[in-house]
Amino acid sequence: MLLQIHKSIYQLFSSFFICMLLLLPDSDHRTENLPCFHQINPMVSQDGNLVIGIFLSLFSVEVNRVTGAEQFESVPNKACKTYQWLHKNYQQALAVVFAIEQINRDPNLLPNMSLGFHLYNTYHSDERTLESSLLWLSGHGQLIPNYSCRDQDNTVAVIGGVTSALSVQMATLLDLYKFPQITYGPFDSILSDKVKFPFLYQMSPKDSSLHQGVVRLIVYFEWNWIALIITDDMRGEEFLWKMREEMAKNGVCMSFTEKIPVSERKLMESHENFMPRIMSSSTKVIVIHGDTDSLMILRYSQVPFFVTRKVWIATSHWDITMRPIYRQGHNFHGALTFSYLTSEIPGFKTFLKTVTPSKYPDDILLREFWFSAFRCSDQPENPEQEICSPNASLETLPLCCFDMTMYGLSYTIYNSVYAVAWALQEMFMRNSEKISIGDEEYLLLHSWQLHSSLKNTQFNNSGGDQVFLDENRLSEAHYAIMNYVFFPNETDALVKVGHFAPKAPLGQDFSICKDAIVWDWWNSKIPCGVCSNSCGPGFLKSPLEGEAPCCFDCSLCPEGEISSHIDAEYCTKCPETEYPNKQRDRCFPKVVTFLNVKEPLGMTLAFMAVSFSLLTALVLGVFMKFQDTPIVKANNRTLSYTLLISLILCFLCSLLFIGHPTTTTCLLRQTVFAIVFTVAISSILAKTIIVVMAFKGIKPGSRIRMFIQPKVSNYVVLICSGIQMTFCGIWLGTYPPFPEADTQSQSGHIIIKCNEGSDIAFYCVLGYMGFLALGSFTVAFLARNLPDTFNEAKFITFSMLVFCSVWASFLPTYQSTKGKAMVVVEIFSILASSAGLLGCIFIPKCYVILLMPDSNTQEKIKNKQDFRGKTFSATQPSTSNFGNNRLKGLTQKKVLASPISD
Repeated sequence: MLLQIHKSIYQLFSSFFICMLLLLPDSDHRTENLPCFHQINPMVSQDGNLVIGIFLSLFSVEVNRVTGAEQFESVPNKACKTYQWLHKNYQQALAVVFAIEQINRDPNLLPNMSLGFHLYNTYHSDERTLESSLLWLSGHGQLIPNYSCRDQDNTVAVIGGVTSALSVQMATLLDLYKFPQITYGPFDSILSDKVKFPFLYQMSPKDSSLHQGVVRLIVYFEWNWIALIITDDMRGEEFLWKMREEMAKNGVCMSFTEKIPVSERKLMESHENFMPRIMSSSTKVIVIHGDTDSLMILRYSQVPFFVTRKVWIATSHWDITMRPIYRQGHNFHGALTFSYLTSEIPGFKTFLKTVTPSKYPDDILLREFWFSAFRCSDQPENPEQEICSPNASLETLPLCCFDMTMYGLSYTIYNSVYAVAWALQEMFMRNSEKISIGDEEYLLLHSWQLHSSLKNTQFNNSGGDQVFLDENRLSEAHYAIMNYVFFPNETDALVKVGHFAPKAPLGQDFSICKDAIVWDWWNSKIPCGVCSNSCGPGFLKSPLEGEAPCCFDCSLCPEGEISSHIDAEYCTKCPETEYPNKQRDRCFPKVVTFLNVKEPLGMTLAFMAVSFSLLTALVLGVFMKFQDTPIVKANNRTLSYTLLISLILCFLCSLLFIGHPTTTTCLLRQTVFAIVFTVAISSILAKTIIVVMAFKGIKPGSRIRMFIQPKVSNYVVLICSGIQMTFCGIWLGTYPPFPEADTQSQSGHIIIKCNEGSDIAFYCVLGYMGFLALGSFTVAFLARNLPDTFNEAKFITFSMLVFCSVWASFLPTYQSTKGKAMVVVEIFSILASSAGLLGCIFIPKCYVILLMPDSNTQEKIKNKQDFRGKTFSATQPSTSNFGNNRLKGLTQKKVLASPISD
């Protein structure tokens, strides 16, 4: 211990001796008045038993364009360079003064001991990186490595490093002397490496969830096409990687990325002009990540006014309100920024209101700030001269110059000063040593001894927040989402419009009041930040080849499919019981439909069927009443009755096609229709066959005469109908018809119809009827000119022509129609063909029976036959005997009107 004390005394006297030699006024080492205010270091100092070094970025200096060996040809720090105040950062210096004054007044914190500080300006440039650190280590503004020119070694810690780059550069030098360094800049995981930076402590909360908050904001406003501006360092790369991952999860695309060099010299050497390139892009939403000092180099990109409006989203450590020129606030009007959500420090605003140059007359920094912030016309040459606006207040300054609310960096610096004080308190309570030099007693303190206390320091600040220096216990940052508004009178404000708390429960972690946001002067609507406009309902996204997923075309959904939400990637089909509307964005329940007897068409067809059946029944009644007249007895009265009854059933069977199809009606429809029509056609076929056979069988000795009997016609009807019944039985036994719901034939409707079961059986039944009809037509056509009084072969020929024409046109029409129209076509064919048979065969006979009764007598018929016989004899002499014999035979058999009768 004694050896250590002697060594310390030796170092103290050696440093003091060398510093005195350097300060002697000789020709080689004489003091000079620094020609520039910003070259005075430390800029502000307050003595105390213990001193903290404070390194803040209060103004920037123009960067030299010289490189290489030219940098060493001139003496550094001698040329007066143009500097630019960073006015808002001055609140950080006042936060230091406020914290030091509070600590020195607190009787429970460092009692009987005062805390002082030396404040230096740090320059964000390679040329001045280590200058302030060396001045701090040497003291008295002299750059003397390894020597301290202070009166006593009472330096305990350094607070500085607004950026990661400055923190690393300062730590490289300070770690050599084991000086504790507390950084107040944004948290950087690189600085957590205790092997590389064993004496560096980070005070800011962790920003590991910041990217999630930014993407949550982007997704909330339905933006998907953004640009990202980051600093060209590891922290910027880390944020870029996290943003890309989070954006991919939420369907957000990145149009481009702009990396800003963290060194002003690199920017000047590369001759980059960032802002014109950024502003000329079509991207509307731009996210900026980085610290204020790094991104202040954008001021070299001269853009007086942004023609294209952009939405700027600034992250926590970039102060969007800071600008070198008052009137440039409109450039970022309507921007959104994530700021640290901190507690209010009691008494700080009151302290700021009382700050004036007269309160701190020795503070040259405050004097120069006052002159610059209040834009005095002329700077006083005499330091004793009163400066302009002596009674002004900081609260009258615009937001771009000063903020009366303690923001994130000032809050962190305030906590850093208190962290050093609490660490010193703990260390002195454990151990303290003093040495005596002459009559003075000095506290013996080595800065490296503070580390054991610093890393375990924790306390509650005056705002009620718990503060740690242990990086493993640092909390996640909570953010207030602020809206920057620049008013026409050149004033500006930050308005809180939301918050983001990463660790809060879901639903409480993010909130935004979009109605409170001011976007721009021309439009109050939310800007559109998309690559392609959203595809509305009814459309789907069609990706563009070679483009990002957020860039696409919109295509209408295919027929029968819908998309009910915007930006659909695929369309879906409606259920069988529903159908899409014309816009193809919704499915509606289909209307169940069938040929209903209550609707006009069904009612009309049913009325026609009943009317025709009644008319046929009336004809049947006429025939039965006049059954003994020659015209009724002619051509087989039984076949006429059978034909009329079958026609009545044909008309009535069409009613089976009207109404809601059931299993029973589906089984009866086609089979009943086929059988009754077969009976009708068979009756007509029997009529024509008997006529032909009668005329062919008149010759004596002909074998055909034995078939000219009433029973033969009945057999024809029974056999032909029996074959059709066999077909129908096979059909019903194998693939019978059944009711089904047709959802495809007509959009918006479910048609209840009968499925025929077997199409082959259905067309076989129709084909058999067609075969019979064609046979009847052929036989009737051959017998149309046979002589007879009431020969109906001509009428049968015409009726079968109508019948065949109707059903020949039925087949293609039936095949080309769907749904309810198929039923209507078949009913119409049934009614038309049946009406054709009724009208062509029986209406002429009814006309004779009812309107010409004189022609329907045996005498009238006999006179006609005698007249025809004479005519036939005169015109055909060679066959007169045949004619006389024919008439004689007919007379003897009492066949007066027809070849065969009842």
